[in-house]
Amino acid sequence: MGSGLSTNDPTIVAAFHRALFHQGFVIFLLLTLVAIAWSFLRSIQLRRAVLSESGASEKGTVTGGVTGAVAPEPVARRLIRISFGLIWIFDGILQGQASMPLGMIPQAVQPTAAASPTWVQHLVNSGSTVWTYHPVSMAAAAVWIQVGIGLWLLAAPRGNWSRLGGVASVAWGLAVWVFGESFGGIFAPGLSWLFGAPGAVLFYCMAGVLIALPERSWLQARLGRLILAVMGLFFVGMAVLQAWPGRGFWQGQAGRAENAGTLTSMLQQMAQTPQPHLASSLVSSFSSFDASHGWVVNLFAVIALGAVGAAFLTGRPGVVRIGVAAGIVLCLADWILVEDLGFFGGVGTDPNSMIPMALVFAAGYLALVRIPAPSTEVVSMHVADAAARVPWRERLSADPAYAFRSIAALSAIGILLVGAAPMAFAAANPNADPILTEAIDGPPTTTDMPAPAFDLVDQNGRQVTLAGLRGKAIALTFLDPVCTSDCPVIAQEFRAASKLLGSESGHVALVAIDANPRYISRDFLAAFDQQEGLEHVANWEYLTGSLPTLENVWRSFAVEVAYENGGAMIDHSDVVYVIDPDGHTREVLDADPGPATQATGSSFAQTLANGIKSALHSR
Repeated sequence: MGSGLSTNDPTIVAAFHRALFHQGFVIFLLLTLVAIAWSFLRSIQLRRAVLSESGASEKGTVTGGVTGAVAPEPVARRLIRISFGLIWIFDGILQGQASMPLGMIPQAVQPTAAASPTWVQHLVNSGSTVWTYHPVSMAAAAVWIQVGIGLWLLAAPRGNWSRLGGVASVAWGLAVWVFGESFGGIFAPGLSWLFGAPGAVLFYCMAGVLIALPERSWLQARLGRLILAVMGLFFVGMAVLQAWPGRGFWQGQAGRAENAGTLTSMLQQMAQTPQPHLASSLVSSFSSFDASHGWVVNLFAVIALGAVGAAFLTGRPGVVRIGVAAGIVLCLADWILVEDLGFFGGVGTDPNSMIPMALVFAAGYLALVRIPAPSTEVVSMHVADAAARVPWRERLSADPAYAFRSIAALSAIGILLVGAAPMAFAAANPNADPILTEAIDGPPTTTDMPAPAFDLVDQNGRQVTLAGLRGKAIALTFLDPVCTSDCPVIAQEFRAASKLLGSESGHVALVAIDANPRYISRDFLAAFDQQEGLEHVANWEYLTGSLPTLENVWRSFAVEVAYENGGAMIDHSDVVYVIDPDGHTREVLDADPGPATQATGSSFAQTLANGIKSALHSR
């Protein structure tokens, strides 16, 4: 589901940039308050240090009277935490690309979902609808959520704050994996490690789980063996899947380039992505090579994946080291030649799966071979346990490192919430943002002048005049009763706007005036109402009259009505007048439905409802 607008529509792009600027200003204020809080805590700590009669030993960390040497963060955990923190920030920056609000769904989400089973499409569409209805809010929210998670991971190296950062990474990663990557395409045909299966964000989730583990989990080689075993089984499984016959990966032989396989087709598409010439030339060259040597390429991929997986499964450091080196080279080659770095084209949201995947199995190797010395482990755990028993308020004011980590983590959480709050509000609002209507038709024109009088009859033969509607707000438009394009859409938008008004709709008249000089009989109006389900809408009035009377009304409202070339259809102005209960025109809206999607229809209905509410309360 898309909005149908150009991905670089200037109105949407400008609104997106404004939202980022305003939210960025809020974050600036937040960080200013955090800096003040940190300065205040440091002054308390320094005052206590001066007044202290007995200090801790020169080497060690004091937390609530507990002194000891704390071991550094395990190197494998540090690799995962820092690297994925940086990747989350990079992803957040990518989310700030101008084409994200309108290009994300049709260009990044829908193509993967379209190849998946129906139930996956329905699930993904439920999330896509929120994005297409609120593209600016959702796109801006994604920026700050991912930047916030990244800063959280970087700012909190130890303790509960750090583990909570891992949990946040898992939660957001799963949401992106399901709704943004359609489960990484694992339910779609043609699943392949070469294309990034099972989705980049799944490795972000794995990293989040590892960060969320108690730190003592990293003090034994068992965790490293487990990571490598999981990655080993994954690589072996991908090798079997890549070797499975009938999936198009064995196609392509020398002298038979016309029999190119699945990989070649994908590479040809990737080469067309807007990107630097060097990147596109590398992908194009590999595409040509695979077209003629696809069988050899696939054989190499199968053997390489199987060998790397088998090396991981041995759990022997020497063999694993070779497997890690080979795996990194294989991932980098695929990242450049097949995945095309993953973030070009204006809607790339991450560097794809190869870099995160390589970081996970590299961390598994480090967790296997780089574990703290036993003596350091005991001292570190003793100090950590003792510190944990100190009340957090006392520790916050006494321990500079703990205070800094806590304040830095809270700052990152604040940045995350700057994005999460608007996203939550958008998800709870079933009506599309009026910005879509503004992008199609421009903003409503505000005015305050008497509306032209009219004296017509409705679809039931009852006389209707402007004076007779005094005391009600009026939404007035012009519709062709035999139109099959714009007019039915506008009528349904009127109906939707009436529903949005709720109890106030009883004080509103929805008025349409016949805009076809050939079909002015009430029978045509009644047929239109029945076709569009409007016959039971209590406040709907479809008006007509004699042709001279209609022509006078058209002129008074500056509505152009003319036959198109050939005389088969009528071309008329798509316009809506919002008239207040005193008979004054308050707003004039261009009612061109544009692409006439669900999102744009809902957006116009919301815009119209807002205008009617304003007119109702204008007295």
